[in-house]
Amino acid sequence: MAEEIDEIVGEFVVECREILDELDTELVSLEQHPDPDLLARIFRATHTIKGTSGFLGFATLEAVTHVGENLLSKLRDGELVVRPEIVSALLAMFDAVREIIDRVEQSGAEGDVTYPDLIATLVALDQGELLDEMVTTGSTTEGDQVVEPVVTIESEPAQVVEPVETTGSEVSVGSASSAGESIRVDVELLDDLMNLVGELVLARNQILQFTAGQNDSTFTATSQRLNLITTELQEGVMRTRMQPIENVWNKFPRVVRDLTLAIGKQAELVMEGKHTELDKTLLEAIKDPLTHLVRNAVDHGLEAPADRVAAGKPEVGTVRLRAYHEGGQVIIEISDDGRGIDPAAIRRKAVQKGVVTADEANHRSDRDVVNYIFLPGFSTAEQVTNISGRGVGMDVVRTNIEAIGGSVDVQSEVGVGTTFKVKIPLTLAIIPALVVTCDGDRYAIPQVSLQELVRIDGDDPQASIERVNGVPVYRLRGRLLPIVFLSEVFRQSVTLTDSINIVVVRADDREFGLVVDEINDTAEIVVKPLGRILKQVGAFAGATIMGDGRVALILDVLGIAEQIGMANVARQLSDGATAGPATGAGEARRLLMLRVGDRRLALPLDTVARLEEFGPGSVELAGGHQVVQYRGEILNLVFVADELGVTSTRTADQPLQTVVYTEHRGDQPGRSVGVVVDDIFDIVEEVVDVQRETAVHGTLGSAVIQGQVTDVLDVAGLLRSVFPALFELEAA
Repeated sequence: MAEEIDEIVGEFVVECREILDELDTELVSLEQHPDPDLLARIFRATHTIKGTSGFLGFATLEAVTHVGENLLSKLRDGELVVRPEIVSALLAMFDAVREIIDRVEQSGAEGDVTYPDLIATLVALDQGELLDEMVTTGSTTEGDQVVEPVVTIESEPAQVVEPVETTGSEVSVGSASSAGESIRVDVELLDDLMNLVGELVLARNQILQFTAGQNDSTFTATSQRLNLITTELQEGVMRTRMQPIENVWNKFPRVVRDLTLAIGKQAELVMEGKHTELDKTLLEAIKDPLTHLVRNAVDHGLEAPADRVAAGKPEVGTVRLRAYHEGGQVIIEISDDGRGIDPAAIRRKAVQKGVVTADEANHRSDRDVVNYIFLPGFSTAEQVTNISGRGVGMDVVRTNIEAIGGSVDVQSEVGVGTTFKVKIPLTLAIIPALVVTCDGDRYAIPQVSLQELVRIDGDDPQASIERVNGVPVYRLRGRLLPIVFLSEVFRQSVTLTDSINIVVVRADDREFGLVVDEINDTAEIVVKPLGRILKQVGAFAGATIMGDGRVALILDVLGIAEQIGMANVARQLSDGATAGPATGAGEARRLLMLRVGDRRLALPLDTVARLEEFGPGSVELAGGHQVVQYRGEILNLVFVADELGVTSTRTADQPLQTVVYTEHRGDQPGRSVGVVVDDIFDIVEEVVDVQRETAVHGTLGSAVIQGQVTDVLDVAGLLRSVFPALFELEAA
């Protein structure tokens, strides 16, 4: 009998937590938009808790919820109207219920706290008293007017089937439309099931690798069937662990409401994408970081109502939460329309704290400087409060997010607002990765860190690697990409080969290239934790077992960046670029690099609409000119080789490499023309000094670009000479 009672109490605790998480959001919504149906749901939920607590003999819980139920009954019957002080008292009541439930779960008893002050407040409100006071959370007034929070929750269509609320150590899965179609499953059971699926994926990979060397068609078909079933099972188990981010966001309306009352601000909370799902383990991990970012947006981001009005903004500030899937990750944006982060103030504080020298701070971009807020102990708050300003928050936010393979970035504009963008993987158990080889050992690089792959061939590929202030770099489309030889990271010698394979990765908002011996393949890998000794090595995030049964280490791109001091590398490159010789006068421009015959040409990229490739059979004749049908229009073609009198290297059967050039008149685009060249081979960003005296037909002059003399193409002049009537008509 005792076991049955314990089971009933456990179910009651889980049910109460589900109800309480919903009630916080519903009460805040009720405060702004009184709705009889919503009020009735809150009343029924409170009645359910009260009734069950009485049945189980929890006298304190029954007493607290009983007076709250009486108050809700008068609100429902219209004898009282919903006011902030009543909502605050009801929220305080539900906080007390949470405390009691926590004690019941831990010890099986309610404890000695009986909440006499709270009960007295609820009784007084029920009798129409205390209506001119705020009763909880240090509420604030301005003049004679109560400062009330404003919370708007985006309305989204309910999904037919989705995981339901996670509470404690259990998760409910099934149809949201019918409780009878849902079951409660212990989270530990799901974890064990996920581990077994991981082992099955490893076995599947081994069988597939073995099958590749077999000629038995029956065995091959069977292994393919196993592969399909394993994939579907993996996806199914993953779905059982996926939870909507709404489960974390549900508490934010209450957080914003209490905070605005405490500090005398007004805020509108808008939540978009609340049905976006991610793994339950990750959901738990981001709960505290997101809460801190939301509180920070209200406390630091938004101005006081009077300051907002003086700045020409509405009194009520906006804090927006947005979640969506992108590239195998979940992106969460926390933005506000407040004062923004002043880079000048950050620079002063950074120099004052000795983070950087004054010269270094002045040479850093505003975006780099703003990211100093993630440094330990860094805060620009003039006053320390119990909410924020001690400098112990943002560094923890970044640390916790990066611990689960995520990243956080901040973008801010003074006077406009701030946006924090959090990127996290969908799951940590099974991830897609790129497998590479270095010095005979295989490594896996998580695909979330990958940007692109680059292979350098030729007679002397090593010559492509330059050095700036001692840092090896590769010029990738005109920008300097820091290069890291993976062999050197592991204290091994670098082997020179006939080609160089570069894996371009991103860590902490910085890109660098990892040079490896071979790039093998992509694969779904099962992440295994490292042993105690290897955990101390920052270059590894875990291990996996490959299809042949051998172990491969998973590279931690962020750890490698920290190990090699990527921040210092970036500073060296910046200093080198500053100290290096100038290529000419003026500002740097992005140029499209072209080749026609034996001539190098450059074209300002801002004049390019698109790059296209047309088959030679698509060229037709119209009005004596060669044209192609392009996006429902007739696109005139001009062959640069013919116009410049250069012998083209393109053969008749090769596709036409075409730059679509559009003439702009003010803000309106004019006629487009296709400029055909032999090769489009690069994009660079350089300061160019065009020597006008070298100008010939079709060019503006010559300049030294990438260390070589290059003609700058005069597309506008060239086209006017080829199509004079066309452009005269456009101008008219």
